[in-house]
Amino acid sequence: MAGASVLIVDDDASLRRMLDRTLRAAGFDVETAVDGGGALVAAERSLPEVIVLDVGLPGLDGLAVCRRLRAKGVGTPIIMLTARDAVPDRVAGLESGADDYLVKPFATEELVARVRALTRRRQPADSDLAVGGLALDGDARLAVIDGRRIELTERETALLELLMRHPRQVVSRDDAIDTLWEGAATANLVDRYVARLRDKLPRAEIIRTVRGVGFMLDV
Repeated sequence: MAGASVLIVDDDASLRRMLDRTLRAAGFDVETAVDGGGALVAAERSLPEVIVLDVGLPGLDGLAVCRRLRAKGVGTPIIMLTARDAVPDRVAGLESGADDYLVKPFATEELVARVRALTRRRQPADSDLAVGGLALDGDARLAVIDGRRIELTERETALLELLMRHPRQVVSRDDAIDTLWEGAATANLVDRYVARLRDKLPRAEIIRTVRGVGFMLDV
């Protein structure tokens, strides 16, 4: 989406400049930061639509930056950049709150495609969802239940939407992994996000655990 804003965070000056040029040429508005502290400041000040965040930052690394942003309620989609391709490394990035994961070296065309995909996900949906007394505004990442407004992260929104599209039906952990993480996650990660949703909802019991299978929205 032309004109969408992207924050690039990388301490490698040559890579940072290359990503800056590439994304600007693709029509994005770009801001850069060189370390974790600068990333936190820029993310909260500029409110970018996507953050491209290197894991291997000096001092406060990318995983810590991602966790701090999520703890502050910043739900901006984050693409993690890393030189490590092992499954535990990918899972660590996703567990920190990242939305996507790209292993170096990568084709710039792939990065541009992934940034565009995340900006499209933030566009207004055809219609908001409402099930029982629960409503979801996916674009605003906002749930409303019992008159209470609840701010969600991007991934929490996607998980709640998945459950709301199948009310009173069991959504297995495998279904959630395939749909929300494209297979690059664990059952434990799904459980953590379900726990986060329950912590935020005033009636946690509406997300029922179906032992050995998955979860069901009971509204």
